Amino acid sequence: MKCPFCAASETTVVDTRINDDGDIVRRRRRCLTCDKRFTTYERAEIHLPQVVKKNGSRVDYSREKLSASLWLSLRKRPVTTEAVDAAIARIEDQLLILGEREVPSGKIGEMVMRELKKLDKVAYVRFASVYRNFEDVDEFSDVIREVSSRHRS
Repeated sequence: MKCPFCAASETTVVDTRINDDGDIVRRRRRCLTCDKRFTTYERAEIHLPQVVKKNGSRVDYSREKLSASLWLSLRKRPVTTEAVDAAIARIEDQLLILGEREVPSGKIGEMVMRELKKLDKVAYVRFASVYRNFEDVDEFSDVIREVSSRHRS
């Protein structure tokens, strides 16, 4: 590690600590040339794919945007933050497993619908109505019948 003060390449690690979540390593280092100390942080670098929107534009994947979309559908529904975080983690795991550099937004939408169907049926219908762009009440009825029939069995 190069010293940020004198640019010497000879440094030594004085102390190493792992954060509470276990995903970041903090190292205190000392430069062997100028004897100054500095801190470095290490974390795993994970590259989620870019999202290809319906209009063909590409945007970086955003966990915040995914979370906001889920919470909008789950508004005033009895679902815990832990359950939503777990759903987001499952979606991100699926995206990583795909191993693609780009993923259509529709594929992410389908993943969200699967997770919402497990979390809360009302939220699933809310999301489906916007995602699938329902044109009339019959489309609502079809989704409600689908959720109701699966719920009874």
